[in-house]
Amino acid sequence: MSQKHETHLVYLNGDFVPADEAKISIFDAAVMLGDTVTESTRTFAHKPFKLQEHIARLYKSLKVTRIDPGMTAAEMFDLSLQVLEKNLPKVSSEMDVWLVHNISRGLFVAGADPTKQRSQATIIIHTAPMILRDWARFYIEGCHAVTPFSRAVPPEALDARIKNRSRMAYTLAEAEVKLVDPQAQSILLDIHGNVAENKGGNFFIYADGVLKTPHARSALAGISRATVLELAANLGIPTQVTDFQPYDIYTADEAFFTSTPYCIMPATRFNGLPVGDGTVGTISKRLLQAWSELVGVDIVAQGLSFLS
Repeated sequence: MSQKHETHLVYLNGDFVPADEAKISIFDAAVMLGDTVTESTRTFAHKPFKLQEHIARLYKSLKVTRIDPGMTAAEMFDLSLQVLEKNLPKVSSEMDVWLVHNISRGLFVAGADPTKQRSQATIIIHTAPMILRDWARFYIEGCHAVTPFSRAVPPEALDARIKNRSRMAYTLAEAEVKLVDPQAQSILLDIHGNVAENKGGNFFIYADGVLKTPHARSALAGISRATVLELAANLGIPTQVTDFQPYDIYTADEAFFTSTPYCIMPATRFNGLPVGDGTVGTISKRLLQAWSELVGVDIVAQGLSFLS
C-alpha cells in the first residue's frame, strides 16, 4: 500500500505542533506515575468510527480517576475532529489512521498526596497511519492464542473499565506468550481461571451455535466488542455474555479477538491445539463481511494490502 510521509500535527495543551516537536515534562504524571487515561479510535475511509462512544468512555475514565480535563466532552469531540482534519490530507486515500487520546493529571510533585491535580491536565491528541502489517496474515491463517502465566489485574485492584496507559501487566503477559510462540497473541485469565481479555482487545468463542464473550468485569468493555454483538444480532447469531475457561476455547468451533485496529482477528490455534478444524471459520468471516459493509471498507483486503 502506498503512503505519504508527512509529519502529523499533534494537539498538545492548546497548540498544534509537529509530532517530532511534541514534548511533555519529565515530571508529568504520565511519566512519573503512568497516571494517564487513554482512548484509541480509527477511521474507515477517513471517517472516524464511533468517536462519540470513545469520547464518552474517555470521560467516564476521567470521572472515575478524578482527572479534570478542563473541557467538556463536546469540546473534546470537536477538537478531535480538528486533529483529524489537519492530518488526514497527509495520508493517501486508501490509508486510514489512528486517533489517540492521552490525558494525564498534569505535573507531578513528590509529596504526600499523588492524587492532587497541581496543574492543568496534560491533553495529547495525535494521529498515526493505521499500519496493519503485523496482523494482516491472521485474517487468512488465524493467529495462535496463548495463555500467559500472569493473570489479569483483578477489578478489586483496578477496574478494567478504566482505559488507562499503565500497561506493565499486559506487556509482561505478552513477553510470556512470546516465549511459546513469537507470533502468539495473549489471552489473560482472571484470578479465578476465567477468560478475561487480550492486551488490547476482547475475546469471543463460537460454540454450540452461540457466540460467547466474557463479562466486562475483568475485561475492558470494548467498543469493538459491542460492535460484534450488534452485528451478530443483525445476522441472527445468538450471543451470550458469560464466564468461560480455557477448556471452552479448546473445544469451541471458532474463536477470535476484537480490537480497534484489526476489528476481528481469528484465532485458529489455542495453546498449540487447533480451534475447530484449525481454519478461519464461517462466523468470523460473516462478521468481518458485515463490519466491512457497515463501514464501506473491505477490512480484510485493506489489511492484506500491507503484505503486497
